[in-house]
Amino acid sequence: MSLGRRLPTLLVALSIALPVCLAGGLVWLSVRDTEAGGAHGAPEAPGPSGASRASSPGPSPEKPDGEGGPLEGTVVVLDPGHNPDNREHTREIARRVDAGTHRKECDTTGTSTDSGYAEASFTLDVARRARTLLEGLGAEVEFTHDGDRPYGPCVDERARAGNEAGADAVVSVHADGSGEGDRGFHVILPARVTEGSADTRRITGPSRRLGEHLAGAFAEATGSGPAGYLGGSAAETGLVVRDDLAGLNLSRVPKVFLECGNMRDPREARRLADPQWRQRAARGIAEGVRAFLLGERDGVRTDG
Repeated sequence: MSLGRRLPTLLVALSIALPVCLAGGLVWLSVRDTEAGGAHGAPEAPGPSGASRASSPGPSPEKPDGEGGPLEGTVVVLDPGHNPDNREHTREIARRVDAGTHRKECDTTGTSTDSGYAEASFTLDVARRARTLLEGLGAEVEFTHDGDRPYGPCVDERARAGNEAGADAVVSVHADGSGEGDRGFHVILPARVTEGSADTRRITGPSRRLGEHLAGAFAEATGSGPAGYLGGSAAETGLVVRDDLAGLNLSRVPKVFLECGNMRDPREARRLADPQWRQRAARGIAEGVRAFLLGERDGVRTDG
């Protein structure tokens, strides 16, 4: 039979065969995808964060946290007051060391809440939180201790740590042990002392500026007010000047003490024991230090 006579027959056969083949192919693809777990086109179930694991970004590349931040090139020393294990070393912390104008105990156990939450545990936690925030801003942060010592360090060694680090700012973190009903924070500044091994003449001005920034930022971050029980200007500004603290007398770099609140007052103790409040306290410290360091860098200052 000639091609011309066979053509109509071939066209009819193809019109029947092609749809059958296409349908079979689609069925085969569907079965294959089902057996492969829906890997072709089926969306992946969200992970715990609610985002698809396939679309979640991986770890950040080599750039460290804080690199290029506003505090890059600065050194901050945080001094967590006391040591959780001081109570096991009462003889060692009782020995007397140089405090600049006199000699005093190496360290103390610190205070605690009525429920037994120790000041030393509080200060270490807040300091660690503040370190994370400051490093995120680009600062190099050093500790006088990080819960890695059997006791101490002694108060003279704490001052020496800031000096040897060439710190741009030092904050010693504490909580007060005043009476029930006494509430609020205060920042302790170094007095002008030139006696014995103490000479604070060069640091009183910058330390006051650090304290002013810290008091303002801490109040804003935590909602706490200045310690009214101290009376006078301290009840308004939250700033207190003292000449009896070795950590200030022996410092050669800007340094302040921050008493975050009173652990002996039940209402205030509940705040200090709250991790969320401690995070706000850390934010206040970081923001106060940031404002001070940027102000010093830009020359925005009021000498005290």
